[in-house]
Amino acid sequence: MSYESLRRAWHVALLIVTLSFSLPCSAPAEQLTVFAAASLKTALEQITDVYETNSGNDVVLSLAGSSLLARQLQHGAPADVFISANTAWMDWAQDQNLINSETRTDLLGNTLVLIGPPTMPLPAAALTLHDGAGLLDLVQDRPLAMALVDAVPAGIYGKAALQKLGLWDRLESHVAQTDNVRTALVLVTQGAAGLGVVYGSDVTGGPNVTQLAEFPSDSYPPIIYPAAATNSRPEATAFLAFLRSPIAKEIFVRQGFVVLAE
Repeated sequence: MSYESLRRAWHVALLIVTLSFSLPCSAPAEQLTVFAAASLKTALEQITDVYETNSGNDVVLSLAGSSLLARQLQHGAPADVFISANTAWMDWAQDQNLINSETRTDLLGNTLVLIGPPTMPLPAAALTLHDGAGLLDLVQDRPLAMALVDAVPAGIYGKAALQKLGLWDRLESHVAQTDNVRTALVLVTQGAAGLGVVYGSDVTGGPNVTQLAEFPSDSYPPIIYPAAATNSRPEATAFLAFLRSPIAKEIFVRQGFVVLAE
């Protein structure tokens, strides 16, 4: 190789090195794991799509019953954010030092409703559930799909409502328990259960079910979804902040939730 060729090659190499230092470096995408109650599925999928686009980070959603997720945290499952469908499981996680309590906030509220398959006609008279007689007439021999009544928030709320109405003892034998509220919804959708107790948000957006009635708000404890980071990663606190942003609130409301956090 001639001296001139060597000189040109050296200049090209020097230019490449110079550019490599002068060009802006894009930060690598961070991955965030969010443990969340199954009833949040549709809303969180939409919210995380927007968050990923805006932040450049990746969000992995793990959706299940709050009790199962809390136990997974206890056994060391890696998660950055935990969103429970009731305060009891968040309290438990806090007592176990599984969350960063300083980041805890009450994010959302919800309602409790009775559903049937899409072909089920609405009662001739409005079903209010205040006296429970109408519900007994509807159940007859039909399975009543509910999330686990002693562990999963939707099931706990549902059992409390039926007890308040004086119906639990007569309906307990009809209850088909599922691992989370979305599975109860699917049982009714597919016709495997004649009735179901789910959240009001579960029937928002046109799932293939008929909402028969809403349970009286005073028949069950307030439905509250607390959220918290499980560590001190800035990405976790940033995601929690995004859950309180105007666009996230709009999605939550559109999916049937009540926004609590400012």
